[in-house]
Amino acid sequence: QAHSSAVSSIFAEPCPTMRAVVVGGARALPPFVYHPGYSCPWPAEHRFPMWKFKDLHAHLEELGLATEANVHRPIERPPDEWFLAVHEEAYYRSVVSGTLAEAAQRRIGFGGEMRKPELIRRTVLECAGTVLAVQLALRHGLAANLAGGTHHAHRDFGSGFTILNDLAIAAMWAREFGVVRRVAIVDLDVHQGDGTAAIFADNSDVFTFSMHCGDNFPFRKQKSDLDVSLPRGIADAEYLATLREHLDRVLNDFKPELVLYDAGVDVWEHDVLGYLALSERGIFQRDLHVIDSCVEAGVPVACVIGGGYDRDAQALARRHGLLHRVVARVWQTRRMGSCGVGEKK
Repeated sequence: QAHSSAVSSIFAEPCPTMRAVVVGGARALPPFVYHPGYSCPWPAEHRFPMWKFKDLHAHLEELGLATEANVHRPIERPPDEWFLAVHEEAYYRSVVSGTLAEAAQRRIGFGGEMRKPELIRRTVLECAGTVLAVQLALRHGLAANLAGGTHHAHRDFGSGFTILNDLAIAAMWAREFGVVRRVAIVDLDVHQGDGTAAIFADNSDVFTFSMHCGDNFPFRKQKSDLDVSLPRGIADAEYLATLREHLDRVLNDFKPELVLYDAGVDVWEHDVLGYLALSERGIFQRDLHVIDSCVEAGVPVACVIGGGYDRDAQALARRHGLLHRVVARVWQTRRMGSCGVGEKK
């Protein structure tokens, strides 16, 4: 009973001094996906926080939520077919060869960094990581990448700091190589998932749900299967009530066999690119509602971290880590590891 109380307290709502006491080894922890290559050498002045992936991993290690037993690495060289199922071949080849035209580089927002092998490698690794998160979710019911959410990448161009669309690639992998037909992409990043919406515009078996700030990038929106455009400044209570209403519709009406969840933290009240007003407690409650609702419905859910922008690196890592704390909490309270789930092969 004492051990049970200790584990329950670990996954309570946000507390700045929270540390984990892991009970039961790998079975007590959900599968996470990470690769050190997620963060690559990067200009310190650039707005995109490339360092956040390694900082998130370090934060979760400190909490005891990321260990050698439960952290899985994506493959280094995933098959081209995964990417070509989503992206136009000429675009994909120019990305991985470092020959993308300058105008296309500027549209993405990474400029000359696009020609560097380290950025190309981390882009491919991130997509492979989300595919691995899907594989683990289909096996165990729940998994989370420590990166991902590149939802502005379209079939034949990148945009908004995103190059290849990991959500679309993973959804297509699940349909073509997995055992599912109906996939829902629940995108709660503050920006509309325009690339994902465009890629699956004519695919009735992939349901795109984007709940975002309407007065924000991208300014030319695409049509998702369900778009919920929020006004600037919306805070916890109204946001969560809106989410509950629409998520229930997705789960009950579409009946997905897999959910990909983009848990962007740029909805935070002080995010420099956000314009919404969620507290960290509100973000925690948002993630808890999505993940627990999927698990309760018997739908595997694979999570990615999405956007988040803050020059305070430790604060940003902590904020992204709310997702993984929720995943661990649901894993524990739903006893998802009680039959060996979470153990590595």
